[in-house]
Amino acid sequence: MIGIDEAIISAKRVMFRCNKLAKITCMKIGITRLYLSPEHSLVNELVGNWMKKAGMIVRQDEVGNICGRYESKYINSPAIVLGSHLDTVRNAGRYDGILGVLTAIEIVYWLNKNQTRLKLAIEVIGFGDEEGTRFGITLLGSRGLTGTWKKEWLLYTDKDGITISEAMTNFGLDIRKIKDASRNIKDIVAYIEFHIEQGPCLDNENLPLGVVTTIHGARRFNCRFIGQSGHAGTVPMYYRKDALVAFAEWMTFVEHNTCKKHPQLVATVGFLNCKPGATNVIPGEVDFSLDIRGPKDSLLESLSTTLLKEANIIANNRKLSFEFKEYYRTSATVCDIKLQKILFNSIQELQGRCLLLPSGAGHDAIAIAECWPIGMLFIRNHLGISHNPKESINLDDLIISLQAYSYAVNKIINKI
Repeated sequence: MIGIDEAIISAKRVMFRCNKLAKITCMKIGITRLYLSPEHSLVNELVGNWMKKAGMIVRQDEVGNICGRYESKYINSPAIVLGSHLDTVRNAGRYDGILGVLTAIEIVYWLNKNQTRLKLAIEVIGFGDEEGTRFGITLLGSRGLTGTWKKEWLLYTDKDGITISEAMTNFGLDIRKIKDASRNIKDIVAYIEFHIEQGPCLDNENLPLGVVTTIHGARRFNCRFIGQSGHAGTVPMYYRKDALVAFAEWMTFVEHNTCKKHPQLVATVGFLNCKPGATNVIPGEVDFSLDIRGPKDSLLESLSTTLLKEANIIANNRKLSFEFKEYYRTSATVCDIKLQKILFNSIQELQGRCLLLPSGAGHDAIAIAECWPIGMLFIRNHLGISHNPKESINLDDLIISLQAYSYAVNKIINKI
């Protein structure tokens, strides 16, 4: 375990580096780093240099992940992988994903400084894309590792019409070698991800750390109500086919019925485009997103069916039409029970008690779990605010986190 004095040094260094990475952004105000962008390249270079200083052999893989390896005391040993993502949403905070990469580097740094080699190698990976901000596909970095990249993804475009294929080529990657990013099952024994909690549970419980039990599954849809545009002053209310009014009626149904179905189910409309978008024109079309998340696939299917069926009913009643297309789904992912116990006991020894909690947010661990056991630990994030510049952690929490994280990693390696 990292000692208290070492942890203080490391915590300060991590905070400094988070602030430094926050300056690498494509926006004049706020933090935005997109997959396969110039900012992605700059971050990989900087984080790669920090990995080298920590004693790792560093390479960028075939889908743009930055990877560092600290060898074990045995030749050709398998590895435990520590990591998270380095990309962001638009106007992001400075800790989401990034903290998990930088804390992992610190664990290796102190092992190397103390000339300690363990029975397993440690790999630290900064995934290039988790958020899916640029191309609308999440987990592209971790799916490279698991070998589950789909060829059709290469044709997906960003808002400027640039395909993933073109972006990879511009980034210096060879699309013919994407499969080379995948790892042999035998080369990795487990994956541990340290992450800010993106909700308020730890803050409300006044605890620095907690252990994740399950990562909620998700369904995402692109939806559309289609009515008829008309003059805002000349068409009486009872003759209108107002797409926005239909959406508003449906939105109140979404809120009420999601709460009623299950306390851990959530439904969000994060994007809305009202056409033609003029003050004096009745909305003829409304395009919007629907994001549904929850702890069980059966609950997700049930809620999806209920909400989409009601949208059709509302459209029919108002003589409108409704369209939808599902474009994303992940199943609920259970964290490995043995890893949960080790993380739980390590945290409990240091902070007196530990909270078990689900994650409503998606993580790289979802993709990794298809191949290897996963474990996750959360650090308290003030008020639970995330995907927001107001993300905030405190130094004391980070100090104890580095101790608990390093302690748990050491125990996991010795017990596997």
